[in-house]
Amino acid sequence: MSARELVVLGTASQVPTRHRNHNGYLLRWDGEGLLFDPGEGTQRQMLRAGVAAHDINRICVTHFHGDHSLGLAGVIQRINLDRVPHPVTVHHPASGRKYFERLRYATAYRETVQLTPAPVSGLGGVLAVTPAYTLDAHLLSHPVESYGYRLTEPDGRRMLPALLAERGIGGPDVGRLQREGVLNGVALEDVSEPRPGQRFAFVMDTRLCDGVYALAEGCDLLVIESTFLDEDQSLATDHGHLTAGQAGRVARDARVRHLVLTHFSQRYSDPDEFERQARAAGYEGELTVAADLTRVPVPKRSG
Repeated sequence: MSARELVVLGTASQVPTRHRNHNGYLLRWDGEGLLFDPGEGTQRQMLRAGVAAHDINRICVTHFHGDHSLGLAGVIQRINLDRVPHPVTVHHPASGRKYFERLRYATAYRETVQLTPAPVSGLGGVLAVTPAYTLDAHLLSHPVESYGYRLTEPDGRRMLPALLAERGIGGPDVGRLQREGVLNGVALEDVSEPRPGQRFAFVMDTRLCDGVYALAEGCDLLVIESTFLDEDQSLATDHGHLTAGQAGRVARDARVRHLVLTHFSQRYSDPDEFERQARAAGYEGELTVAADLTRVPVPKRSG
């Protein structure tokens, strides 16, 4: 199993279908799990995908339309039922606090886990900084307040074996040099090169706006809604959504390495058309038209 992968739990938009559950996406990032937009039925989809409540460290809700949040009640109760041993943080729009509280306490249950609400407000900004990543949010454009989320790994350095050998550095001394920065007069920069951190972004219900591009810029893996096909662009704009072609152009302009299209309207019967339109918009990188229970690894580092 990849240490960094996206597990797709649901891919429908407002109305689920026979083959598409409401939204739900788990990002595995090393030892942590971030659950995005748990819609109705997420708890059952987790079971089908082999995702346990113990896998969840953070929940990130983009907005409080039902297809993105009605599963919160079941997921939160399952976290408590299974006595998850670590705290769980829930990021959500501050304007939707009353909806979060209603879902959190929709029915009676015994609270056994430290669940910490972390509301997002204004234009967004940095939400959390850990050794493995920085999580930030950007305001999007939808009829209700909506935020996208971005996870960025800290930049590091890639060790160069030939230069290490040339300087006589090997074994445990390599780790010591990485920790201390200098060893026997050899600087870390002398035997390594910059290694950009990996980037992931999650963009749901929105029109095109500055936040979309800020989230997508330079991503290794971008999960983005493409509710409508291009022929229905006016409908998409009216309802605060993107088309497949718009998502493709965003990924092209933002230099995204792997594009994942999702959140499809039930009006369309041919999922391949979403890829065709994203490609027609000029996107040439890896592309996945998401299906329920799909697993998408974060691309290996380039270079």
